[in-house]
Amino acid sequence: MKQRTLKQEFTLTGKGLHTGLHIEATFKPADVNTGYIFKRIDLDGAPTIEAVAENVIETQRGTVVASRSHKEVKVSTIEHALAALYAAGIDNCVIEVNAPELPILDGSAIIFATKIQEVGFIEQDAEKDFYVVKQRIKVVDPDTGSSLIVLPDDEFSIDTMIEFDSPVLSNQFASLSNIANFKDEIAACRTFVFVREVMPLLQMNLIKGGDLDNAIVIYDTPMQQDELDKLADVMNVPHKPANELGYLNNKPLLFKNEPARHKLLDVLGDLALIGRPLKGRIVATRPGHKLNTQLSKKIRQELRRQNVQAPNYDPNLEPLFDVNKIRKMLPHRYPMQLVDKIIEMNDEHIVGVKCVTANEPFFQGHFPDEPVMPGVLQVEAMAQTGGILVLSSVEDPERYSTYFMKIDNVKFRQKVVPGDTLVFYLSLLTPIRRGVAVMKGYAFVGEKVVSEAEFMAQIIKNK
Repeated sequence: MKQRTLKQEFTLTGKGLHTGLHIEATFKPADVNTGYIFKRIDLDGAPTIEAVAENVIETQRGTVVASRSHKEVKVSTIEHALAALYAAGIDNCVIEVNAPELPILDGSAIIFATKIQEVGFIEQDAEKDFYVVKQRIKVVDPDTGSSLIVLPDDEFSIDTMIEFDSPVLSNQFASLSNIANFKDEIAACRTFVFVREVMPLLQMNLIKGGDLDNAIVIYDTPMQQDELDKLADVMNVPHKPANELGYLNNKPLLFKNEPARHKLLDVLGDLALIGRPLKGRIVATRPGHKLNTQLSKKIRQELRRQNVQAPNYDPNLEPLFDVNKIRKMLPHRYPMQLVDKIIEMNDEHIVGVKCVTANEPFFQGHFPDEPVMPGVLQVEAMAQTGGILVLSSVEDPERYSTYFMKIDNVKFRQKVVPGDTLVFYLSLLTPIRRGVAVMKGYAFVGEKVVSEAEFMAQIIKNK
């Protein structure tokens, strides 16, 4: 799949939930591999903030990201916009905003999602870089028992459960099994707040822009009539009978489980801070912004440790190229044919496999008592895999060979020994021009990178 950006820019205006300011936010197309960037155009120099988990500085009543160099440069209440971008498959977007938060609009993501759908998207000349969940990941808040569990799955889905000690809102469940249904099933679900929380939030100088039009307000703890009337005056809403518990909103709930669906929306928005689309199943129990962003930070730490994931290798699947087909593409023969099969290939990348056995001829001398595959042969095996990718771009590939002109930035990270299965991932760094290809290659054993290199190769017709 290709990366996406907006087809054209759009602007939304509204008040800020916490500041009460009139805010304008413009969503603009961005280049490949930009990710989501906030630009504070109201500040000198229009500083930017990358929307990634390590830049989160606050999670109270919303997610706040700040510049790494200037923590006072920040943007809050970003989760609804990010959820809409993420669900639409938009990978790259610059959001210009003239305030320290995004407009709250109606308290949901529906206006963002609708505008994204209206302007459309364009595919870009780069592949999407998915984070594929390969093993169970769990984060837990020991104080509350809240948890987020991520499980391997072929697609993306979320199950969300919420629980409150409230006679009005107790236990609810929401699910999104197909992210394509986000706009219809999740996007319009509004944020919610309990009446008992409103006054403390106001005292903390928050929710200055909150009202019954941009939040579900839940009255579940009886108050004196005069206290409720005073709070209603602060919120600029009509007085309600103090003996009637329930939802104070004039607009009815869109779904019986609208609060749970909104919590799911928040999870999605905070997961966008991973910086990559995710393939996996999320099970969220009593989630919140603190825990959501903790999960995103944990995944980001793994990405920083190893910036590329090992390809999925299922030995039960029939390969694209077996040994005999590889021999039709490459001139290499024993003992120099170092690729056993090709399991995946498109115009820009290829995945090959080499099963390392104790019978490899090089183990006789490298080393007799401690067999280790020479690093130079790992590089050669990567080069052969890349050669198949390059030769696949020409007609009658058997009439051509690839000759490597340069190898740069070679790194060896771990020994390769008999019994290991090497999986090679080669991708083009630039399009093939005049028969010259530039590639980046990785060799994996399991989930670990054992070696990597950059290659420049030329396609030459055989004599």
